[in-house]
Parts: sequence; structure tokens; C-alpha cells
Amino acid sequence: MSEPNPIIYRLRGDKVIWTVVLLLSLTSLAAVYSSSCSLALREGKTTFDILLRQLSLIVLGLTALYICYKIPLKYYRSFANILMFASIGLLIATIFVGKSINSASRWIEIFGFSFQPSEIAKICTILYIAKTVEKNTLETFNEFTLRILVPVSIVLVLILCGSASQALLLAFICCLILYVSDVKRSHLLKSAGIIGAGLILILILHFTFGIFGRIDTAISRIKNNDTEQLNNKNLSPEDRKELENSTFQKRMAKVAISSAGIIGKGPGKSTQRYVLPHPYSDFIYAIIVEEYGLIGGVVVLMLYLWLLFRCMTLAYSCTKPFSRIVVIGLGLMITFQALLHMMVNVTLIPVTGHTLPLISLGGTSIIIMGGAFGIILSISRTIEITKENNTKKIEANVGEENYN
Repeated sequence: MSEPNPIIYRLRGDKVIWTVVLLLSLTSLAAVYSSSCSLALREGKTTFDILLRQLSLIVLGLTALYICYKIPLKYYRSFANILMFASIGLLIATIFVGKSINSASRWIEIFGFSFQPSEIAKICTILYIAKTVEKNTLETFNEFTLRILVPVSIVLVLILCGSASQALLLAFICCLILYVSDVKRSHLLKSAGIIGAGLILILILHFTFGIFGRIDTAISRIKNNDTEQLNNKNLSPEDRKELENSTFQKRMAKVAISSAGIIGKGPGKSTQRYVLPHPYSDFIYAIIVEEYGLIGGVVVLMLYLWLLFRCMTLAYSCTKPFSRIVVIGLGLMITFQALLHMMVNVTLIPVTGHTLPLISLGGTSIIIMGGAFGIILSISRTIEITKENNTKKIEANVGEENYN
């Protein structure tokens, strides 16, 4: 009697993606436990309490992943439009009744649960584009404008009200997935011109009426990103103090990274976790590098790149445009968010506020990200079942021919 296979082999879908999810979840527990001492002190709890909280959230995230993994692919295709309009409704609601955290109204609360509608909107937009491209020829630019450009632009403008970096990330992903799809290049070139004019209009409206507050935040972060200005002896005491405050996160992250070395200081031996703002979320990668060194940082980076590679391989196996675009879009969304987080932590770009997917301490964000992984695995599962059915048909036909 053969021994039962491990559960990872009994699950359908890409085994590499399942493995990446498992490794990211385990990394999250170790990193959050080590970096959450300041949060535990602020809340009057222990780091073990924070660990249990993160463990429960990861379990919920994996549950969401499994549910989305088991949902047949046809339902994602059928409800893509409804999900798109629902996400627009949530984004509009966020503007009027959203909860402000760190001067940004990105959160909405329903039945006691707070979440960022922009996170849901990114997934829904990718599903919507995938279905629209598959079901419509989009031969004329008017049709492309009505079905793609207008709805996606509405989502981007609404997200911009809460986060400039989230809007830019989604815009970039949408451009990439449209480029790799069968959409006419002339439509994309015309759209680029319209988007450029739209950005100019948004800036004019903002500087005239102050509509998009996050634009000021983004400009301020870009202007204050250069810590070398602190060496300027001509700075007034007031300007120096303001610059020190605005570059504090970047300088502390740089200390964490530069002091790590090849193998790091060791698990639980980070010193910057006591002074770095949000070391358990926005700057958790800096803590990982500080404790596990260059080796640990590269391993985490490679996990996300490995995921992207598997998504591209999976997309190549897709026979339907919907599946191919969804896999590419969600793979890019997860990977690019991780890369943005890492670039902020190693001080290559200004602070954006992006968390590290499935690793940073979070709430509903882990559940939503788990859902994104689940959709990718649902597509992988569908492909695997289809291949098995085709193989059985071929074997059955061969057997019938031999019998005859």
C-alpha cells in the first residue's frame, strides 16, 4: 500500500506558485514577529500577540486563496463587468465616507472590516479588461474608448484621489496587458495622447482648486528624496529640520540596508526596527535584509521573480485571451508591487506606501492578495484539467482503434 502524497502534490495547479505562496507566508511570520516590537509596545501587547494576529490573517488569506482557486473560471468571466462597476462604486464611496489613515482617505469600513477599495479595484480592472478584449473586436477607436479607455480612466482618477502611486501602478499594468493583447497599436498610441492631455488637465485642476491632495504628497516626496541636501551648509535651521523629518524614513532604511552585510545580523537582531517607521509593513524588506543580509534579500526578490516567470509560462499555455490576460495582469500586479516596495526600502525611489505582498503585516490586504493568487491558481487548475481530459480522449481513441 503506497503512502499518501503530501498535500502540495494533491492540489491541482502550478506547484511552483503553491510553493511560492507557502514560502512567502512563512517568511511573513518570521519577519513580522521580529519587526513588530514597536507596534506591540504601542498597543500594550507582546510580539507573540502580533504573531498570532498575523498567523490568523495568513490563514484567512489562504482560505480566500483556496476559495478563489476552487471557483470555476467561467464565473470570473461572467461577473467581470459586475465586479468592475462594484469596484467603481466602492471607490466613489471611499471619497465621501472613507477613513483617513496617514492623511489619505483610502479605507472604507463595512460591518467592522476596513479595507482599501483600490486593492479590489486593481483585480477587478484586470478581469474587466480581459473579458472586454476577449468578447469584443475593438476594431474602431470609438469602441475601444467606450469599452476600455473610459471605464479604466474612471477607476484611475478615483484611485488617484487616495493614492498617486496606486493609480500609476495600475495605469502601467493596464498599458502592459493591452500591449501584449491583440488590441491595435494605433488605439494605444491615440490613448497615450489622450492620457497625456488628461494628466495635464488633472494637474491644472489640482493646482487651481486643490482637488487631488495626494499629488502634493507625491511631489513633496520626490523633492525631499535627496538626503545629500543635508550636507548643504547654507541651509537654515528651519529648512534643515524640515528636511531631516521628511527624509527620516529613507535615512533609517539606508542604515538598515548598509549595516546588513552578506549574511545579516541574524534573526531577531535588527536595531533599526526600533526607530524605522512601520518596520512591520512599509519597511519590512529593510528589516529582512538587515537580519538576513544580502542573501535573504535576494531570496525574497527571487521568489517574486520566480512567481512572475511561472505566470508568464502559464500565460503561454492559455488558449483563451481572458485567461492569458488575467494571468499576466495579476502576475505583474503582485510582482511590481513587491519591486516598488523593495526599491523604496533600498532608497532607490521615494516612499510610496506599498506593502510587500503576503509578507507585510496587514489585514484585509492579505485576504485580497490571497484572492489574486487564487485566481491565478484557478486558471492553472483549469489548464491542468483540460490537458488531462484531452489526454484521456486521445488514449481512449487510440485504444478504440487498436480494438477495431
